[in-house]
Amino acid sequence: MDFVIDANILFAALIKNSTTSALLFNQNLNLFAPEFILEEFMKYHEVILHKTNRTKDELSSIINLLHQIITIVPQEEYQQFIEKAKSICPDEKDEMYFALALKLNFAVWSNDRKLKEQEEIKVLNTKEVLERLP
Repeated sequence: MDFVIDANILFAALIKNSTTSALLFNQNLNLFAPEFILEEFMKYHEVILHKTNRTKDELSSIINLLHQIITIVPQEEYQQFIEKAKSICPDEKDEMYFALALKLNFAVWSNDRKLKEQEEIKVLNTKEVLERLP
């Protein structure tokens, strides 16, 4: 199954060992993210370090591992979908996820209920992703 993954799912997985953490490594999932997700990690680097009680080296190793399981898609590849994403996305912070989802024709994996307040892009929370796994 293919999904565009929201940064908040990754942050949650980093902060707490949980079902979400295990799900990230499920072989039945193919995960994609817009390149700006890298900026999100840099922006919240210190917060993640504080909440996880990890060292900078540990966090760097985890981020490198995430790079191996998530395909980062350059903005040029979904640029033509940004305007449409802006018109349908209920939260401007998530427009790039919607643009990528439109480009790839994939659902978005996010626990943000607000993103379900539209009908163009399928948005699944972690529980719904789990329910769809074989």
